[in-house]
Amino acid sequence: MKMLFSVLAVTTALWGQAVPKDPGIKAGEKMPAFQLRDQNGKTQTLESLRGPKGLMLVFVRSADW
Repeated sequence: MKMLFSVLAVTTALWGQAVPKDPGIKAGEKMPAFQLRDQNGKTQTLESLRGPKGLMLVFVRSADW
């Protein structure tokens, strides 16, 4: 019962929140610098991933994970 109440409270609180129309970068814009850890715990940056032919990053949004 507490879980149901919590879900309803959060849903009600978020109901009126504005959603940005386009939160991502646009085609042709430069990728901002970043630092993220990979699955092995090693820090990766844009420069460390970029190769001699460039870099292609694909971000997929999934409901499965």
